[in-house]
Amino acid sequence: MSRWFDISSTHLTSLLTSHAPSKRPCPRSKPWWSPRLSSLRREYHRFARISRLDPSPLNWSNIRSSRRTYVKAIASAKKAHWSDFLSSATPRSLWTAKRFAFGRPPQRFPDLPGASDPAEIAGTLLDHFFPPKPPPPLLLRLTRYEDYTPLTSEEVSRAFSKSSNTSAPGPDHMPYSVWKSVHRIKPSLLPSLLDPLLAHGFHPPSLKKALGIVLDKPSKPSYDSPSSFRVIVLLRTLSKILERVVASRLSAQATICSLIHPLQCGSLPGRSTADAALVLQHNVESFHRLRYKVSTLFLDVKGGFDNVESPSLLSLLRGKGVSPYLVQWVGSFLRDRTCRLTFQGSPRLFAPVSVGVPQGSPISPLLFVIYVSSLHLEAPRSLIISYVDDFAVSVASPSYRTNVRLLQKSFSSLKRKASPINISFSIPKTELIHWRTIRSNEPPCSLPVQLEGQLFYPQSHLKWLGFIFIPSFDSRSHFSRRYSLVNAALATIRRLSPPGMGLPPYLCLRLARSLLAPILLYGSAIWTPPPSIMGPMSVFWHRVCRWITNCFYSTNLACLHREACLPPLPALIRHHRRLAGLRLICSPRK
Repeated sequence: MSRWFDISSTHLTSLLTSHAPSKRPCPRSKPWWSPRLSSLRREYHRFARISRLDPSPLNWSNIRSSRRTYVKAIASAKKAHWSDFLSSATPRSLWTAKRFAFGRPPQRFPDLPGASDPAEIAGTLLDHFFPPKPPPPLLLRLTRYEDYTPLTSEEVSRAFSKSSNTSAPGPDHMPYSVWKSVHRIKPSLLPSLLDPLLAHGFHPPSLKKALGIVLDKPSKPSYDSPSSFRVIVLLRTLSKILERVVASRLSAQATICSLIHPLQCGSLPGRSTADAALVLQHNVESFHRLRYKVSTLFLDVKGGFDNVESPSLLSLLRGKGVSPYLVQWVGSFLRDRTCRLTFQGSPRLFAPVSVGVPQGSPISPLLFVIYVSSLHLEAPRSLIISYVDDFAVSVASPSYRTNVRLLQKSFSSLKRKASPINISFSIPKTELIHWRTIRSNEPPCSLPVQLEGQLFYPQSHLKWLGFIFIPSFDSRSHFSRRYSLVNAALATIRRLSPPGMGLPPYLCLRLARSLLAPILLYGSAIWTPPPSIMGPMSVFWHRVCRWITNCFYSTNLACLHREACLPPLPALIRHHRRLAGLRLICSPRK
């Protein structure tokens, strides 16, 4: 099976490579260069040679004058090229301009102690990011499963609809756009290539090769340890198509077989971070109405995807009644994977790695939430909400002191439950909050919780899933933070369209809708900004409208919003809340 797939896929990719045009870089490294700059550079170099032979005051004056003219011409050419690029920008090149405006920090070279050459650095990073794991059981013989449902072209089309053409390809350097064109011309080609793999529950080794891009984590005090870096894994796009199909089928069976706990709000269609925050607030307020004190402990799973053990995951899938061909495919997918780390001077060799579930794969988040579903423990007046690897443990009792004891007991139970499946929690990232009502006259509780010998005191505000929580659920802190972030974003992108030049208005409108509005309105589906912050937010929204239209400050606001094609901010917030309510009403009961 592996040999057949390698021959078929190699023949297909070589055929595409020979006939599809390759993307070539610009023939000039400096697109703003011009013949006038070449002549000015020759003139400057000529005066430099003359001044070296005859360093007279006249020659030095000539070289200073020619250098000044040359430098000014370069600056003028860069400015003119940037202005022409912005004025002729298209929706496709809009985000390229945004990336240029925001800039990109230079990458750091991994300088690790004890590693003197790139091969040793790659080995150290591989040992850190991919520690040894127990391998899944070996597959002795391939069999075609009777319960298998043939792969259709409609499933492949749905997988393509969730794939971006700008997604970085893996080792084969074949982007999604090529496979989409192939599927549009010949819809039966990809199903006929991938269908035998699913029918036999097999994932070939050629699709398990990955590129690991080593990037540094920002704002670290030092970069002399592997923990100061992270690896972005790039998989073959043909493999990710098959993984999306399997993820869709496994997600459909997850509801039937109760693979995922109802309070897991991540990696599932129709669920989001707003659902997790809304469930948390609803349950806290429900306990408050019963005159209980409520406390929540926020935990983060250490390692996440890397700590998933394949034998335990496969045993869980079989025990829940998942289709045998899907279980067999998952075991084959997690076995015998290879990766090649990419950094400056890295060796171009693939090394075997032991991974839990590979990062960057469309099916990995789903497999992880299935794996940790058993951590949602049931207890009286207790609730565990999770979003992928972020857990929130809430308890309620007549006093905060009792809550502290209950939280410590819940953490011990979680730790015992997680130990057999090799899951642990990152203790330094733990946070605690004691909730209180707005009308409460009692002083804030300062009782800490003790976990593994460390004391964690309650926070006056904390960030979870992008939301800023305070003990009284006041949204002022959250929207003040959103207001600061969106002001910084506008200050950056305004350079793309100064008054009278730069991007055309319709592209500025697209930036406002797709970049500024999501930053400003994150959280508006569950919270309403208070009047004290709604005023500054509305003033900011008026500035955005004036930036789009180049209207005067004295322009009537109703006319300004119509001209900018943007509704007023209160109306936009109401629209977001209606959409969130409609999504909740139309979501499945389970």
